[in-house]
Amino acid sequence: MPVLRSQLNPKSDAFRANADRMRERLDQVRSLESLAREGSASKRDKFDKRGQLLPRERVARLLDRDSSFLEISTLAGLGMHDDDGKKSVLGGGTIIGIGTVAGKRCLVTASDSALKGGTISPMGLRKGLRAQEIARENKLPLLCLVESGGANLMYQAEIFVDGGKSFANQARLSAMGIPQIAVVHGSSTAGGAYLPGLSDYVVLVRERSSIYLAGPPLVKAAIGEDATDEDLGGAEMHASVTGLGEYLCDNDAHAIAMARELMDKLNWDEVSSTSGKPIAAPLFDEEELLGCIPADDREPFDTREVIARLVDGSDFLEFKANYAPETLCGHARINGHLVGILGNNGPIQPQGSTKAAQFIQLCDQSGTPLLFLQNTTGYMVGSAAEHGGAIKHGSKMIQAVANARVPKFTIVLGGSFGAGNYGMCGRGFDPRFIFSWPSARTAVMGGAQAAKVMEIVTRGKMERAGMPVNDAMLEGMSAEIKKRLDAESNVLFGTARLWDDGIIDPRDTRRVLSLCLDLAREADQRELRGNTFGVARL
Repeated sequence: MPVLRSQLNPKSDAFRANADRMRERLDQVRSLESLAREGSASKRDKFDKRGQLLPRERVARLLDRDSSFLEISTLAGLGMHDDDGKKSVLGGGTIIGIGTVAGKRCLVTASDSALKGGTISPMGLRKGLRAQEIARENKLPLLCLVESGGANLMYQAEIFVDGGKSFANQARLSAMGIPQIAVVHGSSTAGGAYLPGLSDYVVLVRERSSIYLAGPPLVKAAIGEDATDEDLGGAEMHASVTGLGEYLCDNDAHAIAMARELMDKLNWDEVSSTSGKPIAAPLFDEEELLGCIPADDREPFDTREVIARLVDGSDFLEFKANYAPETLCGHARINGHLVGILGNNGPIQPQGSTKAAQFIQLCDQSGTPLLFLQNTTGYMVGSAAEHGGAIKHGSKMIQAVANARVPKFTIVLGGSFGAGNYGMCGRGFDPRFIFSWPSARTAVMGGAQAAKVMEIVTRGKMERAGMPVNDAMLEGMSAEIKKRLDAESNVLFGTARLWDDGIIDPRDTRRVLSLCLDLAREADQRELRGNTFGVARL
C-alpha cells in the first residue's frame, strides 16, 4: 500500500503563516457571501407582511432535514452590473445548489426575490445556464422556486438573445426524461412565464402567483384593455382555466410541502451509498490543508501534501514517479471512489505532457474519473522546451483532456496560468465541476511577466521608430499593467465570472469531491426514459 509521507510541520512558523494567510482569504470570501445573505434577510418584515417565506427559508424547507446543500457560484457577478462587490452583493440574484429532497438528489434553484425583486442580471443568467448544464450532465431533477421580475431591462442587450438558451435547455431536459418542477411563489412574467410553461409540474400559490406574457400596464398600452394581475395570470385562473398549474396551494409553506410530496411520488432513484466497504480516512488532519499553500504565491509547494489529506488512507499509487516528476499522476480513492489524479509541482515540461496524456487515456480506458489539482505557471517556454516538442506534446495532453469520456473534476489550488489552465482541465474544457481554493489565481500569465513583456515590446517599437525611450513612462505603464493583471487573476474576479463553480474552504474539499463523485456514479447508473419532444401541456 503506497502511503504518502508528509513533510509538513504544523507547528512551524512557516506553516502557521500559511494557514493564517489562507484564513484571511477565506474570511474575505465568507464576508462577501454573508453580505448577500444579510441583504436578503433584511427584507424579512416585507415578506412577513405578505405572508411569505424568505427565499433561503424556502430552500431550507424544501431540503430534507439535516441534509447537505452544495451551493454553486455564490458570488456570481461580484462587482459587476448592480453588484458593487462591497455593500450590495447579489450573488447573481439566485440561490442554486445540489441537495436532497424526499430522499432524492436534486438541482435546486430559487429566485432571491429579496434582492432587486429577483430580477435576472447577465451573470445571473449565466449562473442559471450553468445550473441546467449540471442537471443535464448529472441527470438531476430540477426544482425551481420562482419569484422574479424577469430580466433586468437595464441590461437587456446582454440578456435577451442568450436568455433563449434557458428555455431551449428546459425543452431538451424534458425530452431527456429529466423531471422539472416549478413552484411559483410570486411573479413569473414576460419571458419568465415560459419557465413554468416548460416545466413538467407547476405548483401555484393562491393570491400570490402571477404568470403572464404582459402585465397590466403593457396590456393597457398595447391593446387598451384594463385587466388586473389575477385576470391576466393569477393562480386560480391558471389552475382552473388554462391548466398551466397542476397544484394550487394556500401559501409558500404549503407549496413547498406539495413540491416535496410530488418529488416523493416520482419514480426516481434515491440517494445511494458508494459501497458497503469500510472507508479509511486520510492519515492527516484536514485542518492541515489550510497550511499546505504558501502565503507567498511565488513559493512552490508539493501537491502530494494536498493529496495526502484528501484520499482514503493517504494511499496514492504514483504513475511514472521518476519520469517528468514536476507533473504528478497517480491512482487513489476518495470516499471509496476510484480516481486518477493529476497535479502540478512545476511548469509542464514536454515529457510531462506525454506522461499526462498517457495517464488520461489509461483512465479513460478503464472508466476512472479524473481529478485535476491545478497549480501551474503553464507549459515550459524557452529553446530547450521548444526543441523538446513543447507544442506537439502539449497538444497531445490537451487532446486527451478534451476527449476523455470519463467525468472530470478540477480544483484550482494556486496558480492556473497560460495554456496550463487548458491542459489541466480549466473551465473551457468542461469539467463536471470546478472549484477554487481562496488561494487560486487564474490568468494568461502573471502580472509581473505581462508587464515585462509589454515593456520589452513597447521599448522595441520605440527604438525601431527612432523615438527617444522614456524609461519613466515605461515604468509607469509596467506598474499599471501589473496592477491590472494581478487584480484580474484574483480568485474573486474569476468566481464573479463563473470561471469556477464557487470558492470552497480547503477543509471541505474531500466532502465536496465525494458528493461530486457520488453524482457522477449515480448519473452513470441512472437510465432515463426520454422521448422526442418532452412533456407538453396540450
